[in-house]
Amino acid sequence: MRSLAQEIQAFSKSRLKKQCTRVTTVTGRKLVERRREGEDEEEPVEELEQGGGCGFVEDTSLDLQVGVVRPYLLLASQDAAHDIDTLRRFKVSHVLNVAYGITNLYPDQLVYKTLQILDLPDTDIILYLEECSSFIDHAREQNGVTLVHCNAGVSRSPSIVIGYLMLREELSFKNAYKQVKLARPSIHPNPGFYRQLQCYKP
Repeated sequence: MRSLAQEIQAFSKSRLKKQCTRVTTVTGRKLVERRREGEDEEEPVEELEQGGGCGFVEDTSLDLQVGVVRPYLLLASQDAAHDIDTLRRFKVSHVLNVAYGITNLYPDQLVYKTLQILDLPDTDIILYLEECSSFIDHAREQNGVTLVHCNAGVSRSPSIVIGYLMLREELSFKNAYKQVKLARPSIHPNPGFYRQLQCYKP
């Protein structure tokens, strides 16, 4: 009597077709991988061509979409924060930059606050809420408009804005998230930030 492993091996040799996989690497190399007889792993056995481009579609368009969460509180990506026409159109006076390594371009024209927050699930986003909220409140007291941004305006900055609404307006996480999502549909806080805000009790 054969073992289960022998049965599977006999079945795979007799019934399954040999497979090949076409792969495009990030550098544009096009390869064909084939599973060789008696081997468990695939390996590149043929290079089709040396591509000149990338193995993915690069999006070079600017994201200038600005989410108006409150008349005095805006949410966007670094693209909008670096576009002077967009900043003027929305009457931005203050910029809260919560990205890591993103330069503030207009320090002579705008008031900046920079907190270099890593977009990692284990980063404690709650630690930054009071400081960020104070900056937004200070701008509001001066009849200013604050633009909050990170890199893509998807995880860090919306998490800060959601936390602001929870802290200052006593909104539930669900309500705050819904309002920020309505203002900027592309938001998607990383799982760690999402859980922290869900559990946050100001």
